[in-house]
Parts: sequence; C-alpha cells; structure tokens
Amino acid sequence: MSKTARMTMIQAINSAHDVLLERDERICAFGEDAGYFGGVFGCTQGLQEKHGKTRVFDTPINEAAIVAMAIGMAANGMRPIAEIQFADYIFPGFDQIVSELTRLRYRTAGAFSAPLVLRTPCGGGIYGGQTHSMSPEAFFTHIPGLVITMPSNPYDAKGMLIAASESDDPVLIFEPKRLYNGPFDGDPHKPALSWSAHEKGAVPTGHYTVPLGKAEMVREGEALTVVAYGTMVHVALESARLAGIDAEVIDLRTLIPYDMETIARSVNKTGRCVVLHEAPRTSGFGAELMAQIQEECFYALEAPIKRVTGWDTPYPHAHEWEYFPGQARVMRALKQTLEA
Repeated sequence: MSKTARMTMIQAINSAHDVLLERDERICAFGEDAGYFGGVFGCTQGLQEKHGKTRVFDTPINEAAIVAMAIGMAANGMRPIAEIQFADYIFPGFDQIVSELTRLRYRTAGAFSAPLVLRTPCGGGIYGGQTHSMSPEAFFTHIPGLVITMPSNPYDAKGMLIAASESDDPVLIFEPKRLYNGPFDGDPHKPALSWSAHEKGAVPTGHYTVPLGKAEMVREGEALTVVAYGTMVHVALESARLAGIDAEVIDLRTLIPYDMETIARSVNKTGRCVVLHEAPRTSGFGAELMAQIQEECFYALEAPIKRVTGWDTPYPHAHEWEYFPGQARVMRALKQTLEA
C-alpha cells in the first residue's frame, strides 16, 4: 500500500512527474523554464536535479516548437510531458495540435500515434489580467482525437496526469491556477471556496491512476444537478451549502470524452440542471453539455437548463473577482432553477 502525504495541487503534479520519470525511461518533461527553474509555478521543481538534464529540460519561448518537438518524440516511441507556461500562450502551437497531433494516428492508418501530454495552467486567480487568465478549453473540445481533462483537486491532478501519460492518446490537461495552492491561499480578496467538502484526503506518494472519461459525484442531492469542472466544482459546493439547497454536484473531470451517463442519471433523477464554467459564455463548453442534456433528458426536465459562466470579455485585472462566476451568481441560478 502506497504511503500518503498532504499535497497541494502543485506538489501532486510534481509527484506525478517524479513517479513517471522513475518508472519509465521514455518519459521526459520540458517547457519554458520547466527545467532548471522548475516551472513558473514550481510543478517541475527539483526534477532536473534528480533525473538529469536530458529528462527534464528548458525550451525556447516557442510554443509551436514545444508542441512539434513533443509530437516528434511521441511518434518515435517516447512519452513526453510538455508544459505550456500559460493556457493563453497555447495558440502559437494550435496548428500543430489541430493539423498534426490529433490526426497522426488517423492519417497513418495506425502506423504512428502520439502518446503525449500537454499541460497548461488556466483560469484566473493570480491577478494575471487578459494575457494570463484564459480558460480556452472550448477551442480544443471541437478537435477529434484529443482527450481533454481539468482536475479540481490534488488527488485527481496526480492520478489523471499519470493516467494521461500512460494512455496511447494525446491528452491536454488544463490545470486551474486558482486551485494550485488550495481554494483559499490566504489572499483576503479572493472568495474562499469549499475545499473540505471535496478533499480527497492524503495523496498517495507512489503510483496510482484516476480513470479518464469518468466523472465523479462529489455531492449527492435530490433538488437539482450541478455540472461543473475545475475551480467551479468548489464554487458549486460552497454555493449549495450557503443557499441550503440539496444539490447534486458532478465534477466532470474529463471534458472529452465526457461522462454523459453519470450526468444523465443525475438529471433524470432531479429533473433540474445548472451548468458552470469559468470561461466566457458564448460557445463555451457548457453549451455543448446543455445541448446533450436536453437531447437525452428532455422528458425528465422540469425547468430550463441554466448556466453560469464568465463574461464575454477579456479577463480583467482590477476587477478579477467581479468577473469570476462566484457564489452570488451561482446561488441566484440555483434558486431560479428551483423556482422555475
């Protein structure tokens, strides 16, 4: 039985890298400042010193090259884990992801595949403003051939990174910056989120996996269903607690392929649903979830499906927590759904 330790999400991600590098010589990790410095958030800190400069290393400031190099390594038998320093910076590598990475197996009739992981921090939480706060997951959910995840806690962050690295499919992991050091990190200006309600307890220090494509029921309830992922899972839990609503909360965990079976089972039971995400509203991933819920659960629905999201504007700096879809907006949506 593996030993356990209390870990932040940063520490859990670091531990996942360490475990993978120890177990599999095909694993390597790289990105801008990911080697000597250990990453801008410290997710790879100390790994170059332990595993060597050929296993954990820095790259130029060139996201297209980072993605292209990872694809080449994966196609030739390695299993790279590449870090894009901020999700806002991923777009120079977008063409490589769309045109090369996700089509490689299809294009070669299975002769080549690209078992690689792209990690990138997303969302608000560090007063990063418009260039360091995006949640661009919806762009990538439209690309066939790419698995997309967003963990909401340290246990899942480590287990899903290990599972992603051991998968034969390319996996893109969005890591919510707001949760890197816990839902409340001592900043009095940030809204405290419900952490204890969704804590997984101690994180195993050794090898384990969390299944990709499987959502988790983090709170059972009868009144309505809330579907969320990333930071918004904690907003959902805290909002339900503050409002005194018997909400069932689902942590989606994997966006593509998403676990519609778990969602439909819950909505068919409660008859009401609210979808949450931090990204802007228009064409956000919540729209896809709402459409699928409408198709599969229409006759069980007793009220229109609602969503609470970020606004259709760039992420502001000075008013970050007014932009963030926090408890006040979510509680209002929960109450409106119950009263509809």
